[in-house]
Amino acid sequence: MKRLKLSQKKKMIFWNKVIAFIFIVLPGNVFAQRNLPLNAIPKPDPSEQISTFILDEGLEINLFASDPMIAKPIGMNWDENGRLWVVSSRLYPHIKPGQRSDDKVVVLEDLDGDGVADKSTDFAKDLLIPTGIMPGDGGVYVANSTEILFLRDLDGDLKEDQRRVVLSGFGTEDTHHIIHAFRGGPDGMMYFNQSIYIHSHVETPHGVRRLLAGGIWHYRPETGELEVFARGFVNSWGHIFDRYGQSFATDGAYGEGINYVFPGSVFVTAHNTKRIMRGLNPGQPKQCGLEIVNSSHFPDEWQGNLVTNDFRGHRVNRFIISESGSGYVSRQAPDLIRTTHKAFRPIDVKVGPDGALYIADWYNPIIQHGEVDFRDPRRDHVHGRIWRVTYKGRKLSQKPKLINQEVRAIVNQLKSPDSYTRHFAKRNLRLRKKSEVITELKLLEDSEGITEEDRLEILWANQAINNLPEPLLKKLLISKDHRVRAAAVRVLYHWSDRVDDCMELLTDAVIDEHPRVRLEAISALRQVGTVQSFKAILKAFTKDVDANIDFALWLSTREMESVWLPAFEKGELSFG
Repeated sequence: MKRLKLSQKKKMIFWNKVIAFIFIVLPGNVFAQRNLPLNAIPKPDPSEQISTFILDEGLEINLFASDPMIAKPIGMNWDENGRLWVVSSRLYPHIKPGQRSDDKVVVLEDLDGDGVADKSTDFAKDLLIPTGIMPGDGGVYVANSTEILFLRDLDGDLKEDQRRVVLSGFGTEDTHHIIHAFRGGPDGMMYFNQSIYIHSHVETPHGVRRLLAGGIWHYRPETGELEVFARGFVNSWGHIFDRYGQSFATDGAYGEGINYVFPGSVFVTAHNTKRIMRGLNPGQPKQCGLEIVNSSHFPDEWQGNLVTNDFRGHRVNRFIISESGSGYVSRQAPDLIRTTHKAFRPIDVKVGPDGALYIADWYNPIIQHGEVDFRDPRRDHVHGRIWRVTYKGRKLSQKPKLINQEVRAIVNQLKSPDSYTRHFAKRNLRLRKKSEVITELKLLEDSEGITEEDRLEILWANQAINNLPEPLLKKLLISKDHRVRAAAVRVLYHWSDRVDDCMELLTDAVIDEHPRVRLEAISALRQVGTVQSFKAILKAFTKDVDANIDFALWLSTREMESVWLPAFEKGELSFG
């Protein structure tokens, strides 16, 4: 009875805080929309809208695409041809009884390279509130409510010819919480998010995979492996990898800014958890979408900065990330864009092939899902914008030539300073003859002038084609750069069962001089899941323990209890 009362008391405290947050922090956004008069809704004229934008020093902005070329963009991603693929939904937030599901995948093309889309093509129709998209592997992956589809164009007319359900069983309890935020990882896998009200039970060739409430998934298409990468968040519509494969996420319905994410990390609202991690910017507003500036078009001081959208506050934010122990600290820089325009709703952001930042503007005076009626006539179902932000006086990045190129030319693009180029070089190599790719990657690895960052890209390129180069992996595990060592340990997290001396390598890493390498090693050892790996995890206590490592150690002890407890009871394990 005492336990029940304590639990109820904690719940009451939690919900009191939530209610206070809604009524004290958010009244200007929540209730202003409910009472928004029709005459306060701005005219849907892009020229009037752009005139209200206040930009950070050095920036310029232009309209890349607008209605009727595109309507209601929810998510977007580029392909290796420099085309922008967008999922568009006029049905959101809810289909009416008897209404046809006619949402689309739209492809935008800038044919003359002037930074303005010249052509819009409806690639696929008859979709139901699609919320994520990622081109690759000879087609395009699309989140279609409860399923992920793989669509292919077989005759080159940029129209869908073939549709296949790749995964199904994702929850659909709330249409702005269903799977979204598709992101290609440096390792060749596809990452995507779901949010708090969703309960997913997905059948895979390796068994049913479940995620109750929010979290981040990762999926390897060629093997059908689907796993949970992190758990929690309220409505996490942003996820990005930095130059060394570390993850960051934003939350569109919470207030902690940038979140540092590592394998197994747990955040607010995670199902059945006793402890959570916190974000790097407590008190920040809700933010949607996330991109990292890794583009030669922007100046050095912008490199590695994170860009996200305060869609309620009509702003595009920038954050500067710095290392701190095993994790990071984050401080806010001046906004890229701010405006008083009530319909400016930035929800996604991506670096394009020219190095510019492209921002998807949902364009709607009404964004509330529960507070404003689904059928409210003030909801905009037809407009939408893609804005393009460049830096004054700087050359644009050079769009890479990847199509119909020799494998060697593609492999050499791994040395590019632009994340777009490196990403699509790896994606392209997945479609080439594997033996030839392996040969060319080895030649590049052995060539002169190769940096540790280049070698890391070569390792990831091997991982993207599902090839294990053990000598290279072991070389990077003892790199002088702790960021490279940590990234190499992350590869062991995914491939611990493929490396014979994995335990020996991880036992060394868990007592590494740098805390981030130790953090990655704890995650990898937890993934191994044996008594031997738990004994190795305990070695981390011989080094300094910061907040992230403390959490990882606690999580390992909790999740591996069925492994270590019997050994402890038999006297085979001692905590010292």
